[in-house]
Amino acid sequence: MHVPEARYAEIAREIASDDSPVGIDAKKTHIIIIHLLERIERRLDAIEAELREREEGSYDTRAD
Repeated sequence: MHVPEARYAEIAREIASDDSPVGIDAKKTHIIIIHLLERIERRLDAIEAELREREEGSYDTRAD
């Protein structure tokens, strides 16, 4: 996966921690990931609801 260099540097600055032996703030990193996953989940739920509505509306219930 390619991450543009400017975005990579921005993310690296955001999660960096001089106090951590691995150089990142693990708690902050996980919070960011979980927050983004929740946003994705909400968007997916909305898309799925829209698809269900379209599918339900596409059935012709008239009797011949």
